[in-house]
Amino acid sequence: MDLPWTKDRMLAELQGLGITYALIEHPPLRTVEETHGYWDHLPGLTAKNLLLKDAGGRFWLVVAPGELRVDLKALPARIGSKRLSFAGPDDLAATLAVEPGAVTPLAVVNDPTGRVSVVLDRSLAGPEPVKVHPLVNTASVAVAGEALLRFLAHHGHPPAVVDLPSR
Repeated sequence: MDLPWTKDRMLAELQGLGITYALIEHPPLRTVEETHGYWDHLPGLTAKNLLLKDAGGRFWLVVAPGELRVDLKALPARIGSKRLSFAGPDDLAATLAVEPGAVTPLAVVNDPTGRVSVVLDRSLAGPEPVKVHPLVNTASVAVAGEALLRFLAHHGHPPAVVDLPSR
């Protein structure tokens, strides 16, 4: 039986994969807006993470720049899906095993069967650090976008890298 994924196990996993990161501990931060004042001194881009579901029951984890307002009406055509809606807390627990406000691309470790497809905005796929939660919203890590791609592929979730539509 595998041990459950925790923040400490995630940090050890990042180290084991040779992924350098900057870590900051903070009060619970559930939204991008709440990160202002806590993440500002960390270099890089803030990620906004949306777990979406289509009518066929397929899940999509959309990782966007924090300030981007993703156009959910245009997104399905961009990723080859139909109408999308936000997944609920039960879906979030069943697929990525994180709570609302702690959604992160690192949570793919909790989806070994690949129920969730990851979509990453192209602006987050380069060398610049990307700030995400390490499975809990009381800490944040900044990792290079290229390292995030490597992490996702290592855990069986190579992302579709696209220019996300905005509104």
